[in-house]
Amino acid sequence: MMPASQSLVQIQQKIDEVMRFLTIALSISNAHTVEFYTHDVWNRFMAVAPKEVLSAVTACTDHQREHELKENGGLETTFGFCPESHRLVNIHELLKAARMLSLPGLGICLSRDELLQSVQQICSSSGDSTEDSVSAFETDEFMNTKKSHEVQCMSEVVAHLARGCHVKQVIDVGSGKGYLSSFLSMQYGLQVYGIDSSSINTHGAQERSRKLKKFSKAYRQQSKAQKRSTPQEETQSNIVTLNDQRSEIMEENRPSLSFDGLPVEGHLECQESPGDLFLSALSLDIIETTSLTVPSCQLTDEERERRKRENLERKALNRTGSESPVFSPITSYVTADTELRALISELQAAVLVGLHTCGDLAPSSLRMFVAKTELSAVCSVGCCYHLLSEEFDPNAQDNAKNVCGFPLSQYLREQSYFCGRNARMSACLALERVSHGQGIQMESLFYRAVLHVILRDHYGSFKSEKRVGNVYSKTKSFVDYVRRALQRLELDEMKLSDSDIQGYHDKYRTRMNEMHAFNMLKVTLAPCIEGFLLLDRLCYLKEQENVSYSALVQLFDRILSPRCYAVIGLKKNR
Repeated sequence: MMPASQSLVQIQQKIDEVMRFLTIALSISNAHTVEFYTHDVWNRFMAVAPKEVLSAVTACTDHQREHELKENGGLETTFGFCPESHRLVNIHELLKAARMLSLPGLGICLSRDELLQSVQQICSSSGDSTEDSVSAFETDEFMNTKKSHEVQCMSEVVAHLARGCHVKQVIDVGSGKGYLSSFLSMQYGLQVYGIDSSSINTHGAQERSRKLKKFSKAYRQQSKAQKRSTPQEETQSNIVTLNDQRSEIMEENRPSLSFDGLPVEGHLECQESPGDLFLSALSLDIIETTSLTVPSCQLTDEERERRKRENLERKALNRTGSESPVFSPITSYVTADTELRALISELQAAVLVGLHTCGDLAPSSLRMFVAKTELSAVCSVGCCYHLLSEEFDPNAQDNAKNVCGFPLSQYLREQSYFCGRNARMSACLALERVSHGQGIQMESLFYRAVLHVILRDHYGSFKSEKRVGNVYSKTKSFVDYVRRALQRLELDEMKLSDSDIQGYHDKYRTRMNEMHAFNMLKVTLAPCIEGFLLLDRLCYLKEQENVSYSALVQLFDRILSPRCYAVIGLKKNR
């Protein structure tokens, strides 16, 4: 018996509650930081002092916030906004609504353990074994990095879904470098097809797959030796063999690991258990790059033929090679209309998965799950909400002719709901990380906003097609920043002296606390916007007649991996 799932009507009611709040609060999230001073954003939206906002946002306890809320009584507001001026007059009321209308506040998400226990009961009742094909690893061994945490948590859920649906195949869309795919194959004995639009990723995944298979063989021999109570000397010898296999993989990427902007040392200690070694071998080159996906219709004939030839060669190797890969990487741009059997001739019933699928790929994978009879279950964790296309974006062209990523549900499409790119970008902010001291880099935002004032005053320019955001990291002062930015924008920097430029900095420096307070409000509203986007995806699955079960599940620790929610779906028995 799967855990109780909210009905379609209940999900629609939750959507209505959040939508009513966002109708007012999105004005804050959609305000562009670059235009903070040129559009006088603070005075347009706020009727409270920056100090009051910062104090309320950083209040330690709900009890303190509730007390402050009562102290501010007397004025009728809507979520803290004045109905007449549409400015925020009660910060505490806004923050209370934001907490209540985030996914944790709405109380509709399952925990990972709740889902696993339920799927395990299904497997037990059907007589399926839930034992892993190799010895299981302790969860704590996989908390070394963000990526290993995600791979460990998600692979266990996917493996349980596969057993519950009686399938042996997994299709990993947006598989990237193949960490999840490799682990699913080696740890759980699943036949995994990883599809990625980047040939660089699939080429690397193919080679990594070959090396990891050698590592896996040594690891399995070590596991068997431990079960036979092998003497310590032989065990240590086998661990040395594992380290040698891992060293070959380590050579691929030596730079330090990336923890969403925070440096993490890439050289892991080797005095670890085999489980540690196995996951660290997967995790050593977790530096991810977002590659631009190119639809097949935009590929050159040569590129299309090359990808087709490589995929055919890879299939032939899998059928005939004694040393077949750990999993099968495939280069292809995927949409909801992609014919999976054209890519995978051996395709049977499968589970569709995506770990941090970027932009429209997440909703496309849900559409694919609904449309393809061979897909029995889906586990989708999206990211990069700012790259979603919106069907009802008034500034976009020809969106009506394209299949867009938002809204996905018929319920929101019937209301022609539009969110906005700035708000979707705000949804990517990580409230938990900011709350734990990993704050916003305010100075770079401040520099960019003051530069915008200079462009307005002296160059008649409010917008630029050229990005100047990465200029900040190369500069030593605000004057240096402005000079470099003007050069990048191909504008005459000699129109301004150094003292003129510094004067702008000094003038607006006293108002930097306004920008800080405003951005903290954006961070506070982020979970509501993310939750709204995910509720739309859940609502879409609830609307489908061939989907028997659907839910939102928190798979990851929100501090380690802020994009932690998975959309789970199961098809009806056929």
